[in-house]
Amino acid sequence: MNHPLSILLTSPSIKFGTDGWRGVIAADFTFERLAFVAPLAAKVLADFYGKTTDNRTVIVGYDRRFLSEEFAHAVADAVTAAGFDVLLSEGYAPTPAFSWAAKQHHALGALVITASHNPGKYSGLKVKGAFGGSVPPVVTQRIEAMLKEGVTVQATPSTLQTFDPWQGYCEELRTKVDIDQIQQAVKQGKLTVFADVMHGAAAGGLLRLLDAPIRELHSHRDPLFGGGAPEPLPRYLTELLGQVRSYHQQNPTELVVGLVFDGDSDRIAAVDRQGNFLSSQILIPILVEHLVARRGLTGEFIKTISGSDLMPRVAALYGLSVFETPIGYKYIADRMLETQVLLGGEESGGIGYGNHIPERDALLSALYLLEAVVQSGRDLSDLYRDLQKRTGYISEYDRIDLPLSGMDARDRLLHQLQTNPPREIDGQPVVDCLAIDGYKFRLEDGSWLLIRFSGTEPVLRLYSEAATLERVHQILDWAKEWAGKA
Repeated sequence: MNHPLSILLTSPSIKFGTDGWRGVIAADFTFERLAFVAPLAAKVLADFYGKTTDNRTVIVGYDRRFLSEEFAHAVADAVTAAGFDVLLSEGYAPTPAFSWAAKQHHALGALVITASHNPGKYSGLKVKGAFGGSVPPVVTQRIEAMLKEGVTVQATPSTLQTFDPWQGYCEELRTKVDIDQIQQAVKQGKLTVFADVMHGAAAGGLLRLLDAPIRELHSHRDPLFGGGAPEPLPRYLTELLGQVRSYHQQNPTELVVGLVFDGDSDRIAAVDRQGNFLSSQILIPILVEHLVARRGLTGEFIKTISGSDLMPRVAALYGLSVFETPIGYKYIADRMLETQVLLGGEESGGIGYGNHIPERDALLSALYLLEAVVQSGRDLSDLYRDLQKRTGYISEYDRIDLPLSGMDARDRLLHQLQTNPPREIDGQPVVDCLAIDGYKFRLEDGSWLLIRFSGTEPVLRLYSEAATLERVHQILDWAKEWAGKA
């Protein structure tokens, strides 16, 4: 039998991205590799967070993907054998529940089996710190270095216990909102809630939290995710959009909210009562206004470079300072550890709160959105349009991912941006360029174009916001043509 290390070294290298290690099941992501990586991850967690905790406990959790339970048990066994106490989840749960568990139990951190919103052939390992959020790059870089060095962890085997991650997590979330008010609105028929859990770890979550009737879609476990991916995007939500639209037509005076959760419930999207998809570009301004105006909270507002220009305008209405980061929730989380934060959000659906943990949490976002609708008596889109009116800013947004012919094409485009960036885009002069993450060109007419590259594959990511959707698509078409010529 081959030694696990020889199996590891003859396979593709293990690389941790912005939120963990992901790979194709049975090709990159295997039991042997996972059992080798997990103890190293536990050791690095102990090195970084051991002085701040009073135990050597590691939380181990998992989502609903293929073999997730088995992968989690392999992790638990390997970490226990390496001398760490393990709290292993009794079942699937959202990734934020395990992040919260790490903080609640004063653990070294959490190791979570999930590939988040990726298609079904993937699995992954997320590493969470003792503080309740994703570890910084220095931690995962140390894990990678130990892998290359062939380090092994040997110790007297320790203890393994199981726990219910939902109990403490739900208790914590209930303290953040007026659960009774939302619950009564649902039970009295004033509010109907649809929830598309996309076969993922949010299944049953709102029912646990509210103990009230929820119209949940795709609750059953399907490791193939209906042939798509558990990502909160319109192309995967045809059934939800249709059901909400049909229900509103039959009940035109009732408040209706549709909520969407990704595979591990750290990203959210929503649907208004007319069946229109609402991305976090729309939800974040609504949440900022709700937390300040109705909940009386305050703090710094954090947005990524791809966030809508409406966000800082809403923040200005309430005198909030704004901090802008590169794309990736790790940058938001780092900032949340440094100062008092109201909310930090990213364009892809990750939203976290300063009164919770420095982690994206879709179920908490869902509760705040429901609370905003119940307390205002208004539809989500009505709340959004009111913010547009109050700030005098109306816009549309879209993004596309453009496959390139190869990494050479990527390098060629990057060189052009560095040495000869466009001074005019689709007939509009460029008035500013921000390069903290890719290149964000702000145009004279107030629109903007963001050009970024994937760090691991030949893909060009294009983002734009403008006064109309037609103008957005004109700018994106220009960018595609520019990329083809460069």
